[in-house]
Amino acid sequence: HNHHTFRVDKTLIKLNGCCFPGHVDDIYPYFMRHAKQVFPMLDCMEDLRKISDLRHPANWYPEARAIQRKVIFHAGPTNSGKTYHAIQRFLAAKSGVYCGPLKLLAHEIFEKTNTAGVRCDLVTGEERTFTDPEGRAAGHVACTIEMCSVNTPYEVAVIDEIQMIRDLSRGWAWTRALLGLCAEEIHVCGEPAAIDFIREMMFTTGEEVEVHNYERLTPFTILDQAVESLDNLRPGDCIVCFSKNDIYSISRQIEARGLECAVIYGSLPPGTKLSQAKKFNDPDDACKILVATDAIGMGLNLSIRRIIFNSLIKPNINEKGEKQMDTISTSQALQIAGRAGRFSSKFKEGEVTTMHRDDLPVLKEILSQSVDPIETAGLHPTAEQIEMFAYHLPDASLSNLVDIFVSLSQVDGVYFVCNIDDFKFLADMIQHIPLNLRARYVFCTAPINKKQPFVCTSFLKFARQFSRDEPLTFDWVCRHVNWPLALPKNIKDLVHLEAVHDVLDLYLWLSYRFMDMFPDTAMVRKIQQELDETIQEGVLNITRLIRATDSTITDMHGNVGTSSSNNVTGSKGQRGQGVSGVVIDSSLASRLVRDGLLTPDLLRQLQREWSKDTDDKNNDNKGKRKKKKK
Repeated sequence: HNHHTFRVDKTLIKLNGCCFPGHVDDIYPYFMRHAKQVFPMLDCMEDLRKISDLRHPANWYPEARAIQRKVIFHAGPTNSGKTYHAIQRFLAAKSGVYCGPLKLLAHEIFEKTNTAGVRCDLVTGEERTFTDPEGRAAGHVACTIEMCSVNTPYEVAVIDEIQMIRDLSRGWAWTRALLGLCAEEIHVCGEPAAIDFIREMMFTTGEEVEVHNYERLTPFTILDQAVESLDNLRPGDCIVCFSKNDIYSISRQIEARGLECAVIYGSLPPGTKLSQAKKFNDPDDACKILVATDAIGMGLNLSIRRIIFNSLIKPNINEKGEKQMDTISTSQALQIAGRAGRFSSKFKEGEVTTMHRDDLPVLKEILSQSVDPIETAGLHPTAEQIEMFAYHLPDASLSNLVDIFVSLSQVDGVYFVCNIDDFKFLADMIQHIPLNLRARYVFCTAPINKKQPFVCTSFLKFARQFSRDEPLTFDWVCRHVNWPLALPKNIKDLVHLEAVHDVLDLYLWLSYRFMDMFPDTAMVRKIQQELDETIQEGVLNITRLIRATDSTITDMHGNVGTSSSNNVTGSKGQRGQGVSGVVIDSSLASRLVRDGLLTPDLLRQLQREWSKDTDDKNNDNKGKRKKKKK
């Protein structure tokens, strides 16, 4: 009604069900009172903005800023000797810290350093190993990157796999190490794609970057032919899959051909991964083929002649924390392909190809592209920042506190706040359990696999027991996990054993943060080692477990990365037409062929047997009818 003009000051204002004449401004105090009840941060917005200001992360580390550090970037692809050169400097120094992305890598450097006659300790989330019997710290330490100390002075620090600074979940740990380590020399190892970005970051600290470039020590060749059939496998082959189901299926088919294979995937305990790698590497072992996920991209020394990509599609977590299917990036493809051929192994020159013909041109295209330069680095809120938020917002839950923190946080263009979904998932899970904020925060930073229901229920039980101030004893843990555990009879049992191993990892992780409440570290570690051996035994017999498992688990219908080449097509490209023109039923048989559970040769053999059985039955029936006529 454009022609009507409202006299606002004469309008009746309806407030809380009461009508009274007044000016619209009169509502303001009521509105503000209500808004502050709903959004308590409005009262202290200025303070909260200051606390969540993440714009100058270099200033968070005054000890590092007080010294002039020398930064040396060792840049090169996989198997170029870049880390080797950084480690040589680490070994020669009076004191040093190695920061790696995996427990396996920290273990490897810990062992190498001590073997070289340099005393070195090991620090991971779940383990502290001191070489000194009295427990005094050695001059050198190998640790997982989250565990490095930014207060201890060192002569040399090595930061491995620096390109992970852009990782959506863990990138903050590389940012913290790079900006915060108090070392005279910082040796950074990683992809050349990170050089310019690291230079830019070091510009803010006034530190120059010296770059050493390395070429690959042994070449790898991309083959012109796909493998197409498991009948064409050769010793030294590694088939890379991006789903556990594919691993189960392929390893079973390989064994059906009378071949032995080793199996490596992410959720296996470190000891099992190492024993499977050792089996595959051993020239005297009958096992000559490896089936693995991209877990082999880092942390294991493997003698691989040929890398075979079973698929090029991998489930990824995007910036919003959602799972999506994506073609692997050039960086991921190079990391995996680079495992073929190794300077120190019997296969000097590596080969790379795909299982399916249609994937090969796609792989060649991916590998020919240059790696996207790294342009961002991760950050995340510290316990102190969240505590300061909680002081201003005493009624907010921890999950809400981190949400408010992230929404108010200000970051410089090159930084981003890491994905906090796992943190919030755990915070919501234990919201109803009475814990002080610091303990709640620590529990929520525990590295757990939230896809495992048994791990989640254990986490909840641990927090509940902790909140009652009742120590989690060895007996309590044994009762909870039903120790001792039998050898796995099928895949479901094996998956459960892996989950129990994760639960014992969680206990050990918490034991280093709350020693009084998790007192039986040594005994828990002992049964965890026994469990690792049980899992190793299970994985050695994995194909027997797969056979014993309900076929729905091995059914690959929900296969990750079904490339078009997985669909068997005839010469004219019609679906439902088998290789060499064998017509197959478009239902079960075609699905089995498409998903690699049945080869076209086996299918032809089955069809011959079926037709033979049908002929025999028909002949029997004819015979019976003749007898009746008589």
